[in-house]
Amino acid sequence: MSFPCIDKLASRTQKLDSGPEPSYDNIVTGYELFEHKQPFLLDHGGILPHVTVAYETWGQLNAAKDNCILIHTGLSASSHAKSQPKNEKPGWWEDFIGPGCPIDTNKFFVVCTNVIGGCYGSTGPSAIDPADNERYATRFPILTIFDMVRAQFLLLDHLGIEKLHASIGSSMGGMQSIAAASLYPDRVNRLVSISACARSHPYSIALRHTQRQVLMADPNWNKGFYYKGIPPHIGMKLAREIATISYRSGPEWELRFGRKRAQEDQSPALCPDFLIETYLDHQGERFCLQYDANSLLYISKAMDMFDMSASSVQRLEQQRQKNQIKVDDILAKQDEKQREQEQQQKDANKKDDRPSLTTLSATDPATQDLIEGMKKIKMPTLVLGIQTDLLFPVWQQKEIAECLRASGNKKVTYYELDAMFGHDTFLIDRVSVGGAIKGHLESKI
Repeated sequence: MSFPCIDKLASRTQKLDSGPEPSYDNIVTGYELFEHKQPFLLDHGGILPHVTVAYETWGQLNAAKDNCILIHTGLSASSHAKSQPKNEKPGWWEDFIGPGCPIDTNKFFVVCTNVIGGCYGSTGPSAIDPADNERYATRFPILTIFDMVRAQFLLLDHLGIEKLHASIGSSMGGMQSIAAASLYPDRVNRLVSISACARSHPYSIALRHTQRQVLMADPNWNKGFYYKGIPPHIGMKLAREIATISYRSGPEWELRFGRKRAQEDQSPALCPDFLIETYLDHQGERFCLQYDANSLLYISKAMDMFDMSASSVQRLEQQRQKNQIKVDDILAKQDEKQREQEQQQKDANKKDDRPSLTTLSATDPATQDLIEGMKKIKMPTLVLGIQTDLLFPVWQQKEIAECLRASGNKKVTYYELDAMFGHDTFLIDRVSVGGAIKGHLESKI
């Protein structure tokens, strides 16, 4: 029996061994860079000497600077949500953003960033550590969804945007949009969360854990230090195949593939044989060299840790307060003028930092804990779920909406779509998803 799928992997390994070091700089182009040159404290105590955020914009910021919409991305997406003059390739949300589109650039100024921890321009594991001019690799500190949002709001400060018209996100982006509304309730006018959650639950954590384990089992991962050698392309391919299973739905695959085989007249093979297998194989092949493996590890772990429960939020806040002294020590070693500038920035950030929440009794149920953790989110909110979503099932969307209502938010709209595309519906269904977003953005408060 022949094994062309294994031969293909071996052939790619050989080519990568003799070729140049993979770079992600050419995969996404045309973005702008914002550099925060002061130490950036992360929730779990890590400190980045400085932070770079890649971003793109569409539309025009009005004179009042109150028409800005911040788009938060999913795990592996870049800032390129929509085509623009510096990069005319279609963006990952191409049909949702633009003149007359659900997110109408005739009315709104739209900003989308690559999250910190990513590999498309923002500071992440593949970025250079200024301490030794080597890539961070797995020396990069653990980060959270809240850390990603804080970096985005530093960008908004740089752009002179005090208040957002809306914070919008799907999947991991929905987590960020909720986190943004909680961290900066006075700076977010409207909230949109699509196919996300208020806290990660065991099923999704298990899926991402499996992806990370497969990736780290690739010998070329080398504990994260692969940048001068062969990247873990086999682990990345398999991790993506596992992820893809959770992105779409059984009904769609039954309709598209059924039990059809690629070559019905040939004997069954151990390599991809059924059409569904060839589809997963294709998705893995497309992705394995398009995204940094370490970024996948760090960002997926941040998704696992996301929890808006009051007890969880308060623990992170206490950690930040405890570790703030590390940043203070760094600042104390710099000249007086620089210290004054950084102190001003730090003081400004403290005004918008996460509010202290009431400590709940350990005997209170987890749901009450979550309700307490979401009390700061009072702005009009749209929560959108998909009935066929396996990764973030509709009960998690209901949990967001019900906890917000129980916490006192009287402006929560919940929609549930009967679409066959599963989790990826937010990328595909322009009519239903786009219509709901448009209605929420343009409604009167």
